[in-house]
Amino acid sequence: MPKPCIPETPLFDRPGSIRGYRMNKMAMSLGEPANRAAFKADEEAYLDRFGLSAEEKSAVMSRDWQDMVRLGGNVFFILKISAIDPITLTEIGAAQVGMPHDKFLTERLGKVLNHG
Repeated sequence: MPKPCIPETPLFDRPGSIRGYRMNKMAMSLGEPANRAAFKADEEAYLDRFGLSAEEKSAVMSRDWQDMVRLGGNVFFILKISAIDPITLTEIGAAQVGMPHDKFLTERLGKVLNHG
């Protein structure tokens, strides 16, 4: 059965799951308070504990959500990383499509931000 083709949308399939295993395992570990503290104290050392590649480490440390997904990150797992900063799911969505957050909210979700 052929895979559906969704332009510019990485699919989280078996190869993606295997490719992103280390990054997803690290992200899931951030559910524990002690692990979040260790991550905040020395992010690079924490990522090294899980054997992340230089490319994976760069994506995580720069909070490049689109690249994390491209590298096999499961959005549900990498959301654990977003709790460190914190950043909202809609901000991650905007970053993934390369759109300013306000524009993403109005064009994709039909919402208007109230800045008042």
